[in-house]
Parts: sequence; structure tokens; C-alpha cells
Amino acid sequence: MAKAQAVYGLTETIRELNKVEPGLRKQFTKDAEKVAAPALDAARDGYTRVPLSGMARKWSQTNQKGTRRAIFPFTVSGARRGVKLKVDARRDAVAVMFVQQVNRGAAVFEAAGRANKNPLGDSLGPIAPGRTRVIGPRVLGKRAEVTRELVQVIKKYERRVQQKVR
Repeated sequence: MAKAQAVYGLTETIRELNKVEPGLRKQFTKDAEKVAAPALDAARDGYTRVPLSGMARKWSQTNQKGTRRAIFPFTVSGARRGVKLKVDARRDAVAVMFVQQVNRGAAVFEAAGRANKNPLGDSLGPIAPGRTRVIGPRVLGKRAEVTRELVQVIKKYERRVQQKVR
């Protein structure tokens, strides 16, 4: 398993961006998305078909409050649109930047059977705990390229923050 690249002071830099100059954090997120585009595109390209025919049909689940939430249908276009870069600078955040799947059906596909054995996970195939089916392997393949460019972007914003603070 590849180790995460650590850039110390990144969360603090991101948190200070709007304090220093309004709108700067939004610009940083846009620049980070441009740099991460190869990884995001690789993850999106991993969705080529509906994994199981039943996933293409409507299916919803009733939660504890009695509200129905639509889980499926899984669509390839929806799964591709659901791949997003998240920049999270909260103090308790596990990762500052990560690729996530926001489409509900695709997120179920990514993680089904990961935590415990179930029929859907068995039908989709085995997956190790903490892993995903499409996003993880695709993003890890582009990790070195994205990290190299992202470090340059981070340094640019770090210098900008330090100049404004002085």
C-alpha cells in the first residue's frame, strides 16, 4: 500500500486563504481540481457499464425515520459525474484533499461488501476493507504525477499567504 504524501502546514494555509484575501480559497480549490484532473479523469473512465443488471432499476430504502431514499438506478453518466475532488481543511479531517464518489448508486457499488459480507458485495466480487472498486486503483495510478504538480501549487499559495501576513 502506498503511503500518503504529507505536506505540513497545508491545512493551516488553506484555512488562512480567505482571511488573507477573500475568494482565494475558491481559487485554490479550482487550481487543485485542474492539477487533479488526470486522476479524476482516470477514475471517471473506470465507469464503463452498469455492474449488475438489477442496479439499473429503481430501488429505494426506508430509513429509521420512515423516509424513503433512492439508492439506485446506477447510471454510467451519473457515476462519472459523481467523481469529485474534496478539499477539507477542518482540524479533525482525515485527509486534506481526496477524490470521492457523490453519486449514491455508484458509492454503493464502490463499497458494497467491504465492511461485512452481504449478497450485493458477493455478486460484485470480493473487495478488501478500506478499498474501493474503481476510484482507488485508478487514482493511485496517477498519484505521483498529481502530487508533484500539487506541491508546486501549494507552495505558490503558501508564499502568497506568507507575503500578506507579514
